Amino acid sequence: MISLVDALPLWTLSLFTFLLTIGAFEIGYRLGRRKGVEGAAALGTVVGAGLGLLAFFLAFTFGIAASRFDTRRQLVLQEANAIGTAFLRAELVPEPHRSEIRRLLRDYTDDRIEAARTGDIQTVITRSEEIHRRLWSEAAALGQSDPRSVMGGLLIAALNEVIDLHETRLTVALRTRIPEPVWNVLFLLTAVAMAAMGYHAGETQSERSPVVFLVALAFSSVILVVADLDRPLEGWLRVSQQALIDTRESMDR
Repeated sequence: MISLVDALPLWTLSLFTFLLTIGAFEIGYRLGRRKGVEGAAALGTVVGAGLGLLAFFLAFTFGIAASRFDTRRQLVLQEANAIGTAFLRAELVPEPHRSEIRRLLRDYTDDRIEAARTGDIQTVITRSEEIHRRLWSEAAALGQSDPRSVMGGLLIAALNEVIDLHETRLTVALRTRIPEPVWNVLFLLTAVAMAAMGYHAGETQSERSPVVFLVALAFSSVILVVADLDRPLEGWLRVSQQALIDTRESMDR
């Protein structure tokens, strides 16, 4: 379920955007040179409208990525709280379930932190799901040994929340991304807007301005930030795992 944009490294995507912007401007400029001066004022209005539409769509796409980035950050905190609650409630159930559940929760937290550090998500998913099965086996055995236990019921509810949050984090991080059609429209609008700018410059017999390179750099930088926000396991903008780290340290204390 990886789109073409996701398959490109961030630096490649940024370079592609920069070259697309410069290339579209150059094509428009050469076409405008051939056409000559004709309706430059009206064309300037069209160029402004195109750039405004591009700015709006960039803001829309950035909003999608930023919102999901914030959701991932909130889910880390929720998962840390759920794991911590389950760990504390495990203290109130009898042995041997107490020690085994707490040990599994320690291993589970270590795996979650390691996944964010290494990016080896598939291995951690497999290990997490195995720990889920073992935790639930312990919870089922506890429930069968004492069906009326209040603390056993509270522990089972906490473990169920931990398992549910695993699936929620996977869905938000890996399965809910900026759709590929949105990327396609964004690149199309970028090319059209820059080609219109170039056409306007060529039609008015203006010289190529070095500012075009700054505009291209600005567009590629914004799109780079959007793509970085949309990728949970790549880039510079990463969700902090400090809440899970603090929870793991509290387990040792």
